Amino acid sequence: MPPSRSPLVAVTGATGQIGRRVSHRLTAEYSALRLLGRDTSRLPNLPGAVKAPAASYGDATAMRRALDGAHTLFLVSAHESADRVREHRTAVDAAVAAGVERIVYVSFLGAAPDATFTFGRDHWHTENHIRATGLRHTFLRDSFYLAALPAMTGTDGVIRGPGGDGLVSAVAHEDIADAAASVLLDEGDEHDGVTYDITGSRAFSLAEATAELSRVTGRGITYVPETREEAYASRTRYDAEDWEVAGWVTSYEAIAAGEMATVSDAVPSLTGHPAKTFAEFLKEHPTSYRHLLG
Repeated sequence: MPPSRSPLVAVTGATGQIGRRVSHRLTAEYSALRLLGRDTSRLPNLPGAVKAPAASYGDATAMRRALDGAHTLFLVSAHESADRVREHRTAVDAAVAAGVERIVYVSFLGAAPDATFTFGRDHWHTENHIRATGLRHTFLRDSFYLAALPAMTGTDGVIRGPGGDGLVSAVAHEDIADAAASVLLDEGDEHDGVTYDITGSRAFSLAEATAELSRVTGRGITYVPETREEAYASRTRYDAEDWEVAGWVTSYEAIAAGEMATVSDAVPSLTGHPAKTFAEFLKEHPTSYRHLLG
């Protein structure tokens, strides 16, 4: 167990799927924890954890105030937006100004300046900015969430998208949080400068995903491959901005291109337990496919 005077860790997104889980895991073993969020009323009440003043990534002054005195920053990526890279850079610069010495950043599998998945490019630019600070850093490049697969399925029981026959190594939020907590709890330099691909135990096709959804729901769930043109046309009904629709469509195209098929041993290596399978996830989270049971 870490000593009682452990360096202060600041956890962003502490009300979200990853940050909330990491907060709970750290507070069970750690004595110095600060929780960050835009709405402090939604932050969890955890023993030994302090709630920072409200701060959003794009507010440099608020972020610097919230991070003052922190040694390590666990940076969960912001919600997708047209301005997300600037928000990330502002948060990172605030961390430097506040005296933070280490950043553990939740990135995305295959992050690159030319990644097919347009949101993956945001993560590469953020990683590059963190590297340039000279701070100790670790990148956790998680794959698609297992939870996204039932969410992508319409009430008509169909997943539609230009994913072709590609494979995706989707991973559970719980496994990402466990891996992150393991890295954060280790104050040595073993993880410095390391990029971990946080993936599920195997890669599978969208057709395999719908077959598993069919099994648990008792109804026929299917995957319908679309062309790029069909994908953009079928999403016009959402009246979303161009950058957002591009992110939706290219997420499937990244699967088709093989950019989401990487399988790593990071989860078992960091956590000591295997990554959850899609079947295990669905068994543990029946509400994830509740909309398909009507």
